[in-house]
Amino acid sequence: MTDLSKSSAMVNIQPGASLHFIGIGGIGMSGLAQMYAASGFRVSGSDRGADRQENKRIFDALTAQGIEIFPQDGSYIQKTAPDFLVYSTAIEEDNPDFKAGANIPRIHRASALASAMASLEGVTKIAVAGSCGKTTVTAWLAETMFLQGMDPSFLNGGLGNRFRTPVNAGNYYHGTGNMFVFEADESDKSLLDYEPDYALILNIGTDHYSKDELARVFSDFIRKVKKGVVIEKTVFNMIDKSCLSHVDVKIFCGDIAVSPYQQGIHWHITSYKCSHEGINAVINDEHEIVLPIPGVHNAANALSIVAMMEMLGLPKEKSIPALPMFKGVWRRNDYAGRMPSGAKVYDDYAHNVEKIASSIATARQLVKGNVYAVFQPHGFGPLGFMRKELLPALEKVLTDKDVFVFLPPFYAGGTSAFEPTSEDVVAEYKRKGKKHYLSFPNRLQAEEYLSAAAAQDDIILIMGARDNSLSDWAKAMTESEK
Repeated sequence: MTDLSKSSAMVNIQPGASLHFIGIGGIGMSGLAQMYAASGFRVSGSDRGADRQENKRIFDALTAQGIEIFPQDGSYIQKTAPDFLVYSTAIEEDNPDFKAGANIPRIHRASALASAMASLEGVTKIAVAGSCGKTTVTAWLAETMFLQGMDPSFLNGGLGNRFRTPVNAGNYYHGTGNMFVFEADESDKSLLDYEPDYALILNIGTDHYSKDELARVFSDFIRKVKKGVVIEKTVFNMIDKSCLSHVDVKIFCGDIAVSPYQQGIHWHITSYKCSHEGINAVINDEHEIVLPIPGVHNAANALSIVAMMEMLGLPKEKSIPALPMFKGVWRRNDYAGRMPSGAKVYDDYAHNVEKIASSIATARQLVKGNVYAVFQPHGFGPLGFMRKELLPALEKVLTDKDVFVFLPPFYAGGTSAFEPTSEDVVAEYKRKGKKHYLSFPNRLQAEEYLSAAAAQDDIILIMGARDNSLSDWAKAMTESEK
């Protein structure tokens, strides 16, 4: 076996080569597989969850594109002879597909993407990075370009609603223009494999690494950017400023700013308002943005898009009118329906401290009553990592009548210490916190509690990453509005 990603981010993958994606159902892997298939490569893949109902929206699209899906048991080797095995950080060394293809060269997902981008001649590459919001902004930026007739290609960590069809999952779009927008992931530091022309860095938060470590990662990433960077003020204040010496830099403020011009900020939010009449923000004291989705964080997302579009040469007078037409991303503040009690149910991908707090704050704007926030951690490791930082964030954003509910961490197989449990965390939060925290061993018991507790003016917010069945559960517990 040769692991080509160990020696270089750039791997020479000849046109027409055959690639087998291990874990092809993952949101990043499935998008990359579609990118290679659309570029004329022979693509197959395997996945542990290929037969699960909640994953059909992705696997049906892959199959419709001619990508053959196998169980993750090594059986692909009987029908295909791939030139490369593409894998992600989540794939363990003892994976059956690795064993079956012991002599086939391996390429990490990030290296495969870097190689694919290197082959895009005459195309401007724009990376969207940050701890929170990069999936939404990647889709929103690409959609804003699309509405301006630029027809960009994009690769994303979520399913963009405008581009979802029976044939396209929505996390990859093969455009005809000369722009390529992609989400650059810091969770495994794979963004360091890329050399984009431009980068948009949204924020720095509590996810995967300490903020100091992320500041170093983002600094190293910026050194690889070729032309320009749009960067949020907090990130700018934390990074090594020498990394910016070779690029054009525009700074934006993700909060409602006070005296922004004294801080060297180029773009800021002057005001934000969410009411029954609509969602509006004013930027730079004069330009009103009509927002299609609620939340101050989404006003900041829109602001970052305006800043990047202007850096690319499209003036704000053209980009701002396109922003309200954004159709959103699947599992980002999706309305699922109402419980029999009348409580509204929303489904959201929030899974780290900042995203959870933002989602709860946004939910507060949508209802008169209480918020019942239900969180399924996306693994035991992530729960342990965020355990300390999550409590003070929840204590700040929850009211005395709100309830935060933990479900057991999602487990997709592989190596795990199976700790801490949600019960461990709730016991600690009850000792140290003042707000209401509960845990349930399964969804059935959680749903029974929510059915009895949540009333007409309340909101139930289902949160968690990696597990697509959360969306199906949110819909299943509701009834159609009359």
